[in-house]
Amino acid sequence: MNELKLGDVTVTRIEEMHGPIMPADQFFPDLPAQAWQEHREALVPDHLGADDAMVQVAMQTWLLRSEGRTILIDTGVGNDKTRPAVASWDHLRLDYLGNLARAGVRPEDVDLVVNTHLHVDHVGWNTRLVDGAWVPTFPNATYLMPKADFEFWNPANNPEIAGGVNEHVFEDSVAPVHAAGQVRLWEADHTIDANLRLEAAPGHTPGSSVIKLTSGSDRALFAGDLMHTPLQVMRPDHNSCFCQDPAQARTTRRRLLGWAADVNVLVLPAHFSGHGALEVRNAGGAFAIKKWAPFTRY
Repeated sequence: MNELKLGDVTVTRIEEMHGPIMPADQFFPDLPAQAWQEHREALVPDHLGADDAMVQVAMQTWLLRSEGRTILIDTGVGNDKTRPAVASWDHLRLDYLGNLARAGVRPEDVDLVVNTHLHVDHVGWNTRLVDGAWVPTFPNATYLMPKADFEFWNPANNPEIAGGVNEHVFEDSVAPVHAAGQVRLWEADHTIDANLRLEAAPGHTPGSSVIKLTSGSDRALFAGDLMHTPLQVMRPDHNSCFCQDPAQARTTRRRLLGWAADVNVLVLPAHFSGHGALEVRNAGGAFAIKKWAPFTRY
């Protein structure tokens, strides 16, 4: 199944693409090779290549229907974007909007877009190219963006963006939506509705955030980039090479995984391939995978 009912909220998984992204020793430079071998059975093939050391990830959106509204959590890499730092993402032509349509959603149906943070692979479909100009893909939506990331990733405030993975991202995927008057910036936390609340989860980026779902007896954590591999459940003190503040990222990961383990929360990271969602448990100062959710591999 590609859809799950959590209390009064329906969650649908919308794929943009999935596959290998980076060698494990580059993506997680401080994770020893032994750790990948130790947990190989849990990682191959959905999260680690069977015949190589390439980390496997998904680019995807969590589509939520809550209190009569259609909500998208993150919007992938996007089409037609100039991405010099990542050749495989440069000027893509993918059928993301077709996948959304097959879930029964047209761009004009979307009420709310939540960007958990403003990295290149979370904001791409915020806009699309129309007659040579970047316009909001979802014309009737409010876009919730963390203020800390909006300020950090603005090239006017941070000249080091040039040449990095987020080069051109603010200009083509963030600024046009802001200029259209559709952006709402938030800080610390933000209540979306009776079922959903945004909470700051800094470390990966200054404005990284998560969405907590509480509906009936169900609990879920839309975890953004809290983790990029299930190995970070077992090894929560290890970060990806893209974490801006490694110490804060470790603290945030431990805090939220601890809450998820204590309260029996379904965790839905942004990039897990395969089943995509899991429950965790405490395990001697770290965590372990309790079980995977019944999402299919697309």
